[in-house]
Amino acid sequence: MAKEFDVCVIGSGPGGYVAAIRASQLGFKTAIIEKKDLGGVCLNIGCIPTKALLKSAETLENLKHADEFGFTVGEIKADFEKIIKRSRGVADKQSKGIQFLMKANKIEVIFGHGSFNSATELAVKDDSGKVVETVKAKYFIVATGARSRELPNLVFDGETIINSEKAMKMEKQPKRMLVVGAGAIGVEFAYFYHTLGTEITIVELQKTLVPIEDEDVGKELGKIYKRAGMNILLESTVEKVEKKNGAVHVTVKTPKGTEIIETDVVLSAVGVVGNIENLGLEKIGVKTERGSIVVNRDTYESSVKNIFAIGDVAGAPWLAHKASHEALICVEKLAGLAPKAIRYDNIPGCTYCKPEIASVGLSEKAAKEKGYDIIVGKFPFMPNGKAQASGHTEGFVKVIFDKKYGEWLGCHMIGYSVTDMISEAVVARELETTGHEIIAAVHPHPSLSEAVMEAVAEAYGEGVHLGTPPKKH
Repeated sequence: MAKEFDVCVIGSGPGGYVAAIRASQLGFKTAIIEKKDLGGVCLNIGCIPTKALLKSAETLENLKHADEFGFTVGEIKADFEKIIKRSRGVADKQSKGIQFLMKANKIEVIFGHGSFNSATELAVKDDSGKVVETVKAKYFIVATGARSRELPNLVFDGETIINSEKAMKMEKQPKRMLVVGAGAIGVEFAYFYHTLGTEITIVELQKTLVPIEDEDVGKELGKIYKRAGMNILLESTVEKVEKKNGAVHVTVKTPKGTEIIETDVVLSAVGVVGNIENLGLEKIGVKTERGSIVVNRDTYESSVKNIFAIGDVAGAPWLAHKASHEALICVEKLAGLAPKAIRYDNIPGCTYCKPEIASVGLSEKAAKEKGYDIIVGKFPFMPNGKAQASGHTEGFVKVIFDKKYGEWLGCHMIGYSVTDMISEAVVARELETTGHEIIAAVHPHPSLSEAVMEAVAEAYGEGVHLGTPPKKH
């Protein structure tokens, strides 16, 4: 006999578990289906454990520079197994936290793989394919996330050609690694392994690293990575991968010609694709497109009434915070509330390599392509007092404004802890704050956040710390 609920959420990542909690808070009898671990990819094999790895790399880097801060330390050794173990421990704690939240909010958790029998009924199966539960619900919310995209010439084998999940759980540190794709995942793992001593080559199809970011940011990261000793191949593609004599030989086509690079491991980090398979979506008529479920972005309803989709499985941007916000709006609308819609042009993106990258809004190039007459301000962290004191002077803050109306079109940062700074620009843009209001708002000194105000001041010709002549607008 089927169990009946008001809301059934499929997937327990940052979209799924938030949807389930909010649904329960609003009085819906709620269930959540999870095939593996509560918390989904983000908490278990994505955002959280990756940040733990990056923190270990940053700690090692700080120890190597201890002398600059007045400390003498002995021989520094990185224990790769311990680093991986700590990361897994952080992920486990986060997953247990979700278990607590499910219990506290009286949400029934059903483990297994969900597949639709009809638009109102879901079969939950175990690993062998046996049906362990049947669930009926008034509303279904699909939040099954995404996985690493696999290219035809880079088929994952879990040993020499790997995805991000394997990269964060490797048994032994490789001596050499070739990273295909210089998006957030690619540059984060490149930083982690390079800091621990792995020889890194990055192959990227576009002209800069992190190509979705402002071009200046990508160029700056490229300079920093090259100075650190990484081999960066831009406007390049992997043509062929061969395993020979215990190594991997990668044929790379570059602007200067074809070269063969010998490595131990190839990490393919060329994006993600939504987990839409084996859910029975075709059976019930849910429309999909390019590996994602097509939804109405006002309600997140799919092409089938009362079946909704949120987060990565509903398409770009593939960000945990976007999934959580979609979850709240979706459920609150089901409850008859009137939540404010997401401004998809005001969702921040963060990359946690070192230095960090954070951005929101239009890049300089995109703003020009849209026909805006723009003014641009840029302030480096080098003269910033807090950056000098902390020993992190790389990078800058760049801001873009519409010259006519003063609209803050974009903000782009690369530097220490900028992922904690970007929220100022997000909130300011949400409130339609002008550049003059940012300049007038007193920023604390010394702080890294002063660089935001300074960049805005530079845009309007009012900067005082770079020695640049005033601008006339």
